[in-house]
Amino acid sequence: MTSIEIKDLEKKCTEIRKDILVMADAAGESGLHFGGSLSMVEIAAVLYLKVMDINKENITSEKRDRLVLSKGHGVPAIYAVLKQKGILNEKDLQTFKSDNTFLYGHPCLNRNIGIEFSTGSLGQGLSLGVGTALALKYKNNNKPRVFVILGDGECNEGSVWEAAMSASKYNLDNLIVIIDRNNIQYDGYTKDVMPLNNLNLKWESFGWDVYEIDGHNIGQCYNLFSKSNSRPMAVIANTVKGKGISFMENIPEWHHSKMTEVQRKQAWEEINNGCCI
Repeated sequence: MTSIEIKDLEKKCTEIRKDILVMADAAGESGLHFGGSLSMVEIAAVLYLKVMDINKENITSEKRDRLVLSKGHGVPAIYAVLKQKGILNEKDLQTFKSDNTFLYGHPCLNRNIGIEFSTGSLGQGLSLGVGTALALKYKNNNKPRVFVILGDGECNEGSVWEAAMSASKYNLDNLIVIIDRNNIQYDGYTKDVMPLNNLNLKWESFGWDVYEIDGHNIGQCYNLFSKSNSRPMAVIANTVKGKGISFMENIPEWHHSKMTEVQRKQAWEEINNGCCI
Protein backbone atom coordinates (compact mmCIF):
# COMPACT_ATOMS: atom_id res chain seq x y z
CA MET A 1 0.00 0.00 0.00
CA THR A 2 1.15 3.54 -0.73
CA SER A 3 1.30 6.21 1.96
CA ILE A 4 -1.67 7.92 0.29
CA GLU A 5 -3.71 4.72 0.45
CA ILE A 6 -2.81 4.27 4.11
CA LYS A 7 -3.87 7.84 4.93
CA ASP A 8 -7.14 7.32 3.08
CA LEU A 9 -7.85 4.14 5.02
CA GLU A 10 -6.99 5.87 8.31
CA LYS A 11 -9.69 8.44 7.50
CA LYS A 12 -12.13 5.65 6.79
CA CYS A 13 -11.28 4.09 10.17
CA THR A 14 -12.26 7.39 11.80
CA GLU A 15 -15.58 7.24 9.93
CA ILE A 16 -16.05 3.64 11.08
CA ARG A 17 -15.54 4.69 14.71
CA LYS A 18 -18.09 7.48 14.23
CA ASP A 19 -20.57 4.96 12.89
CA ILE A 20 -20.03 2.76 15.94
CA LEU A 21 -21.11 5.80 17.98
CA VAL A 22 -24.14 6.18 15.68
CA MET A 23 -25.10 2.61 16.54
CA ALA A 24 -24.52 3.29 20.23
CA ASP A 25 -27.01 6.14 19.98
CA ALA A 26 -29.47 3.81 18.26
CA ALA A 27 -29.02 1.13 20.93
CA GLY A 28 -29.72 3.58 23.73
CA GLU A 29 -30.26 1.95 27.11
CA SER A 30 -29.38 -1.53 25.82
CA GLY A 31 -25.77 -0.44 25.32
CA LEU A 32 -23.12 -1.66 22.91
CA HIS A 33 -19.95 -3.76 22.95
CA PHE A 34 -17.63 -0.78 22.64
CA GLY A 35 -14.30 -2.27 23.67
CA GLY A 36 -13.99 -5.17 21.25
CA SER A 37 -15.63 -3.29 18.38
CA LEU A 38 -13.21 -0.36 18.60
CA SER A 39 -10.16 -2.61 18.98
CA MET A 40 -10.79 -4.36 15.65
CA VAL A 41 -11.60 -1.36 13.44
CA GLU A 42 -8.31 -1.37 11.50
CA ILE A 43 -8.42 -5.16 11.14
CA ALA A 44 -11.93 -5.08 9.67
CA ALA A 45 -11.20 -2.07 7.46
CA VAL A 46 -8.09 -3.59 5.88
CA LEU A 47 -9.84 -6.92 5.30
CA TYR A 48 -13.02 -5.57 3.70
CA LEU A 49 -11.67 -2.49 1.95
CA LYS A 50 -8.28 -3.73 0.71
CA VAL A 51 -7.84 -7.49 0.95
CA MET A 52 -11.02 -9.54 0.68
CA ASP A 53 -12.74 -10.11 -2.65
CA ILE A 54 -16.29 -9.31 -1.61
CA ASN A 55 -18.60 -6.55 -2.82
CA LYS A 56 -22.25 -5.89 -3.70
CA GLU A 57 -21.87 -7.66 -7.04
CA ASN A 58 -20.31 -10.93 -5.80
CA ILE A 59 -21.69 -11.08 -2.27
CA THR A 60 -23.28 -14.51 -2.78
CA SER A 61 -20.82 -15.81 -5.39
CA GLU A 62 -19.02 -19.08 -4.71
CA LYS A 63 -15.81 -17.24 -5.63
CA ARG A 64 -16.10 -14.64 -2.85
CA ASP A 65 -13.79 -14.52 0.16
CA ARG A 66 -15.45 -15.31 3.49
CA LEU A 67 -15.13 -13.78 6.94
CA VAL A 68 -16.26 -15.48 10.13
CA LEU A 69 -16.53 -13.08 13.06
CA SER A 70 -16.03 -15.56 15.86
CA LYS A 71 -15.97 -12.75 18.46
CA GLY A 72 -19.51 -11.87 17.45
CA HIS A 73 -19.86 -9.04 19.96
CA GLY A 74 -17.52 -6.97 17.74
CA VAL A 75 -20.09 -6.86 14.93
CA PRO A 76 -20.71 -3.07 15.09
CA ALA A 77 -17.28 -2.67 13.49
CA ILE A 78 -18.34 -5.02 10.67
CA TYR A 79 -21.64 -3.19 10.10
CA ALA A 80 -19.75 0.11 9.90
CA VAL A 81 -17.28 -1.33 7.38
CA LEU A 82 -20.14 -2.75 5.31
CA LYS A 83 -21.47 0.79 5.12
CA GLN A 84 -18.08 1.87 3.73
CA LYS A 85 -18.50 -0.88 1.09
CA GLY A 86 -21.92 0.51 0.10
CA ILE A 87 -23.64 -2.69 1.27
CA LEU A 88 -25.32 -0.95 4.24
CA ASN A 89 -26.31 2.69 4.65
CA GLU A 90 -26.75 5.29 7.38
CA LYS A 91 -30.43 4.47 7.81
CA ASP A 92 -29.59 0.81 8.36
CA LEU A 93 -27.09 1.65 11.11
CA GLN A 94 -29.66 3.81 12.87
CA THR A 95 -31.85 0.72 13.34
CA PHE A 96 -29.14 -1.17 15.28
CA LYS A 97 -30.74 -3.34 18.01
CA SER A 98 -34.13 -1.73 17.34
CA ASP A 99 -37.42 -3.52 16.73
CA ASN A 100 -37.63 -5.11 13.26
CA THR A 101 -33.94 -4.49 12.53
CA PHE A 102 -31.64 -6.91 10.73
CA LEU A 103 -28.60 -5.46 12.51
CA TYR A 104 -28.50 -7.33 15.79
CA GLY A 105 -26.08 -7.07 18.69
CA HIS A 106 -24.43 -10.26 17.45
CA PRO A 107 -24.23 -11.39 13.80
CA CYS A 108 -27.23 -13.19 12.37
CA LEU A 109 -26.77 -15.13 9.13
CA ASN A 110 -27.62 -12.86 6.21
CA ARG A 111 -25.44 -13.46 3.19
CA ASN A 112 -27.21 -10.72 1.25
CA ILE A 113 -25.32 -8.23 3.41
CA GLY A 114 -22.16 -10.30 3.84
CA ILE A 115 -22.87 -11.93 7.22
CA GLU A 116 -21.70 -15.51 6.64
CA PHE A 117 -22.66 -17.11 9.98
CA SER A 118 -24.60 -16.43 13.15
CA THR A 119 -22.00 -16.14 15.92
CA GLY A 120 -21.76 -15.01 19.49
CA SER A 121 -21.24 -18.24 21.46
CA LEU A 122 -17.51 -17.81 21.80
CA GLY A 123 -15.13 -20.53 20.66
CA GLN A 124 -17.21 -21.76 17.72
CA GLY A 125 -16.12 -19.51 14.87
CA LEU A 126 -12.85 -21.23 14.05
CA SER A 127 -14.68 -24.54 13.62
CA LEU A 128 -16.99 -22.81 11.13
CA GLY A 129 -13.96 -21.40 9.35
CA VAL A 130 -12.25 -24.80 9.19
CA GLY A 131 -15.39 -26.42 7.78
CA THR A 132 -15.78 -23.68 5.17
CA ALA A 133 -12.13 -23.81 4.10
CA LEU A 134 -12.25 -27.60 3.91
CA ALA A 135 -15.45 -27.54 1.84
CA LEU A 136 -13.86 -25.12 -0.62
CA LYS A 137 -10.93 -27.53 -0.97
CA TYR A 138 -13.25 -30.47 -1.63
CA LYS A 139 -15.03 -28.44 -4.32
CA ASN A 140 -11.68 -27.51 -5.91
CA ASN A 141 -12.72 -23.91 -5.38
CA ASN A 142 -9.19 -22.69 -4.71
CA LYS A 143 -9.58 -18.95 -5.21
CA PRO A 144 -11.49 -17.85 -2.08
CA ARG A 145 -9.85 -17.50 1.30
CA VAL A 146 -11.52 -17.80 4.68
CA PHE A 147 -10.70 -15.27 7.40
CA VAL A 148 -11.65 -15.80 11.03
CA ILE A 149 -11.44 -13.07 13.68
CA LEU A 150 -11.00 -14.45 17.19
CA GLY A 151 -10.84 -12.66 20.51
CA ASP A 152 -7.88 -13.45 22.71
CA GLY A 153 -10.11 -14.28 25.68
CA GLU A 154 -11.97 -16.62 23.35
CA CYS A 155 -8.80 -18.66 23.02
CA ASN A 156 -9.60 -20.04 26.48
CA GLU A 157 -12.10 -22.34 24.78
CA GLY A 158 -10.97 -25.88 24.00
CA SER A 159 -12.95 -25.93 20.76
CA VAL A 160 -10.55 -23.31 19.37
CA TRP A 161 -7.63 -25.73 19.73
CA GLU A 162 -9.55 -28.72 18.37
CA ALA A 163 -10.28 -26.65 15.26
CA ALA A 164 -6.65 -25.52 15.10
CA MET A 165 -5.50 -29.15 15.06
CA SER A 166 -7.95 -29.97 12.27
CA ALA A 167 -6.81 -27.03 10.15
CA SER A 168 -3.22 -28.21 10.40
CA LYS A 169 -4.09 -31.84 9.64
CA TYR A 170 -5.92 -30.86 6.45
CA ASN A 171 -3.28 -28.27 5.50
CA LEU A 172 -5.81 -25.49 5.05
CA ASP A 173 -3.61 -22.89 3.38
CA ASN A 174 -6.77 -20.97 2.47
CA LEU A 175 -7.50 -20.24 6.16
CA ILE A 176 -6.25 -17.14 7.99
CA VAL A 177 -7.01 -16.54 11.66
CA ILE A 178 -6.60 -13.09 13.19
CA ILE A 179 -6.50 -12.93 16.98
CA ASP A 180 -7.61 -9.54 18.32
CA ARG A 181 -5.15 -9.48 21.22
CA ASN A 182 -6.57 -6.63 23.30
CA ASN A 183 -5.81 -8.40 26.62
CA ILE A 184 -9.29 -7.93 28.07
CA GLN A 185 -12.37 -10.16 28.10
CA TYR A 186 -15.81 -9.94 29.68
CA ASP A 187 -14.60 -11.03 33.13
CA GLY A 188 -11.51 -8.80 33.25
CA TYR A 189 -7.92 -8.88 32.06
CA THR A 190 -6.99 -12.09 30.25
CA LYS A 191 -3.84 -12.46 32.38
CA ASP A 192 -6.05 -12.72 35.46
CA VAL A 193 -8.93 -14.77 34.04
CA MET A 194 -6.86 -17.41 32.23
CA PRO A 195 -3.29 -16.48 31.26
CA LEU A 196 -2.59 -17.14 27.59
CA ASN A 197 1.15 -16.53 27.92
CA ASN A 198 2.96 -17.01 24.58
CA LEU A 199 0.23 -17.31 21.97
CA ASN A 200 2.78 -17.43 19.17
CA LEU A 201 4.29 -20.67 20.45
CA LYS A 202 0.87 -22.19 21.05
CA TRP A 203 -0.25 -21.67 17.46
CA GLU A 204 3.12 -22.75 16.10
CA SER A 205 2.92 -25.98 18.11
CA PHE A 206 -0.40 -26.71 16.38
CA GLY A 207 1.27 -26.54 12.97
CA TRP A 208 0.41 -22.98 11.92
CA ASP A 209 2.53 -20.23 10.41
CA VAL A 210 2.37 -17.43 12.99
CA TYR A 211 3.01 -13.70 12.74
CA GLU A 212 2.62 -10.86 15.22
CA ILE A 213 1.69 -7.28 14.33
CA ASP A 214 0.37 -3.99 15.67
CA GLY A 215 -3.33 -4.45 14.94
CA HIS A 216 -3.83 -0.70 14.53
CA ASN A 217 -1.04 -0.35 11.96
CA ILE A 218 -2.74 -0.44 8.57
CA GLY A 219 0.43 -1.22 6.63
CA GLN A 220 1.31 -4.16 8.85
CA CYS A 221 -2.25 -5.51 8.68
CA TYR A 222 -2.30 -5.28 4.90
CA ASN A 223 1.07 -6.97 4.44
CA LEU A 224 0.05 -9.98 6.54
CA PHE A 225 -3.60 -10.35 5.52
CA SER A 226 -2.71 -10.29 1.82
CA LYS A 227 0.16 -12.78 2.22
CA SER A 228 -0.07 -16.20 0.57
CA ASN A 229 0.82 -19.18 2.72
CA SER A 230 1.45 -22.89 2.35
CA ARG A 231 -0.11 -23.68 5.75
CA PRO A 232 -2.93 -22.23 7.84
CA MET A 233 -1.85 -18.82 9.10
CA ALA A 234 -2.43 -17.14 12.45
CA VAL A 235 -1.89 -13.41 12.88
CA ILE A 236 -1.68 -12.15 16.45
CA ALA A 237 -2.80 -8.54 16.24
CA ASN A 238 -1.90 -6.53 19.34
CA THR A 239 -4.66 -3.99 19.91
CA VAL A 240 -6.11 -1.62 22.50
CA LYS A 241 -9.58 -2.36 23.79
CA GLY A 242 -11.76 0.71 23.28
CA LYS A 243 -9.22 2.24 20.87
CA GLY A 244 -9.94 5.87 20.03
CA ILE A 245 -11.94 6.93 23.10
CA SER A 246 -9.70 7.79 26.05
CA PHE A 247 -12.03 6.85 28.88
CA MET A 248 -12.68 3.44 27.32
CA GLU A 249 -9.15 2.40 26.44
CA ASN A 250 -7.93 -0.68 28.36
CA ILE A 251 -10.86 -0.51 30.79
CA PRO A 252 -12.65 -3.88 31.24
CA GLU A 253 -15.98 -2.23 32.13
CA TRP A 254 -16.26 -0.97 28.55
CA HIS A 255 -16.46 -4.50 27.15
CA HIS A 256 -20.19 -3.72 27.07
CA SER A 257 -21.81 -0.63 28.51
CA LYS A 258 -23.79 2.51 27.75
CA MET A 259 -22.57 6.10 27.84
CA THR A 260 -23.87 9.03 29.83
CA GLU A 261 -24.63 12.19 27.86
CA VAL A 262 -21.36 13.73 29.07
CA GLN A 263 -19.40 10.66 27.94
CA ARG A 264 -21.24 10.64 24.63
CA LYS A 265 -20.20 14.23 23.89
CA GLN A 266 -16.60 13.51 24.89
CA ALA A 267 -16.49 10.38 22.71
CA TRP A 268 -17.74 12.28 19.65
CA GLU A 269 -15.29 15.11 20.30
CA GLU A 270 -12.34 12.74 20.63
CA ILE A 271 -13.18 10.76 17.49
CA ASN A 272 -13.74 13.97 15.50
CA ASN A 273 -10.42 15.38 16.70
CA GLY A 274 -8.49 12.15 16.23
CA CYS A 275 -7.67 11.76 19.92
CA CYS A 276 -6.07 8.42 20.80
CA ILE A 277 -6.02 7.26 17.17
